Amino acid sequence: MTAEAARTAFLDWLRQERHAAANTTEAYGHALAGFLGFLTRHLGAEPDLTVLAALRAADIRAWLAALAKDELAASSRAQHLSAVRGFFRYLNRRHGVDLTAIRLVSTARAHPALPRALSVDQARDVAEHAGDLSDTPALQARDIAFFSLLYGSGLRIAEALGLDVRDAAALPRSPTLRVVGKGSKTRIVPVLPAVRAALEAWLALHPDKQPDSPLFVGARGRRLDPAVAQRVLRTYRRLSGLPEHATPHALRHSFATHLLAGGGDLRSIQDLLGHVSLSTTQRYTAVDEAGLLAVWRKTHPRG
Repeated sequence: MTAEAARTAFLDWLRQERHAAANTTEAYGHALAGFLGFLTRHLGAEPDLTVLAALRAADIRAWLAALAKDELAASSRAQHLSAVRGFFRYLNRRHGVDLTAIRLVSTARAHPALPRALSVDQARDVAEHAGDLSDTPALQARDIAFFSLLYGSGLRIAEALGLDVRDAAALPRSPTLRVVGKGSKTRIVPVLPAVRAALEAWLALHPDKQPDSPLFVGARGRRLDPAVAQRVLRTYRRLSGLPEHATPHALRHSFATHLLAGGGDLRSIQDLLGHVSLSTTQRYTAVDEAGLLAVWRKTHPRG
């Protein structure tokens, strides 16, 4: 049995028996095609199961080195290796192919990318003017309220879109919102006066003020699709010259980074963001330190 035939059978097994998502199957197929193509060049012939069973750890490391030479990120190399490991586990169960070589190989640990925040002026620009793209007063008010809330309270996009009219209707009595985050965990977030004003302006134009109606709705009155919000900001950033990392989620990063730069403590920021682990919040200290170093290099006489 050729290795390519085994790859096809493995992908069929993923789809039919494991019910893997289409994107997962496609990613595995792509990674394995690259792996088998490398082996064909590396060994001088198309491999079969006997050849795969005889592979050495050095052969697999050579493949990973080739991926690194092609400037594939460490996280992507780890994903490719994971696909190959899954393939070998399948071959071991179905055809008795040895797993020793793949067990001896590891790849570079991928370090999580630092959150990319906007400057204070950029974040304020988005919050105050992203709604200017629309000619409809209601949509203008909706977008200003939405992006103001992301930056002003540090919400995830799904958390903001999960709010109902009743959640914002209570703001005149209490300057806080009850938000349902990851894992259905509830937290209380403060709402700044400017954000409250933006939400009240949107509520005044909201097409359906029933308490259980979605707070943010699309043109057809249904709960706003995240893709629509992302498209609004994508269009605005290109027209206004903002950087490509100006996304809805970057407003959440900006919220945390600006709080930290202003003297906020990590524990409080952790609670505001709804992070389970403090280590997740600690990523923002690296962002702040990076900013301080950039200022130092730019302004110090010996920089």
